[in-house]
Amino acid sequence: MLLPVDLIPSALATLPNDGKPLLVYCEHGIRSAHAARFLVRAGLDPVLNLTGGMSSWVGPREHSAGSPFGALGPSSWLVENADLIPRQGKALDLACGGGRHAFLLAAIGLKVRAVDRDGAKIASIREMSKRLGFDLEAEVVNLEARDGVDLGASIYDLILGIHYLHRPLFPAVLRALRPGGLLLYETFTVDQAQRGKPTNPAYLLEHGELPRLVAPLEILRDRDGEYDGKMVASV
Repeated sequence: MLLPVDLIPSALATLPNDGKPLLVYCEHGIRSAHAARFLVRAGLDPVLNLTGGMSSWVGPREHSAGSPFGALGPSSWLVENADLIPRQGKALDLACGGGRHAFLLAAIGLKVRAVDRDGAKIASIREMSKRLGFDLEAEVVNLEARDGVDLGASIYDLILGIHYLHRPLFPAVLRALRPGGLLLYETFTVDQAQRGKPTNPAYLLEHGELPRLVAPLEILRDRDGEYDGKMVASV
């Protein structure tokens, strides 16, 4: 996986922790040494650093195609909008999964609340964030509860939703965002059904639907098409 050192926290969600050695390397071995120490603090073991980096490597090199951040890195939509993300305040990560975005947001200084219905993933996030001293609260929440979900009112400076769609949730999301806050949202469109999962229309946006769901927020940037190998719409 190719990942800039500043984005290493996002990899905590998906890197294997099965006792097999994890090799970290960069061009000269300096940035990778910092990354290796960070991963050890998070509880991954054993972690090895390639001394001298690739500049000292005399063996063959192979470069794989695909996303520049790899399948395990953060969403490119989050990375491309890094200049808009506040460096302090409160953030909410919806349907956070293993925490690839929650860890990254906590690493830059935000107080993060990460919610998901998967208790095992939430437990893993809690353990790693405790080891790292992150200001990250992970909570088991069913965002599709029949009686609705209360996310609070005017609490968050940033709300993030990636590859998740439950249309009835949007009023609660908009209510939870502080005036002047930022909502970054991206999920699959109907075109994704021709590529693979998901195929259920309940989880697929119609073209032009996302701006209507987030109204009356001002849309600063948006996109609709194929990104990171998926058919998505983003605001």
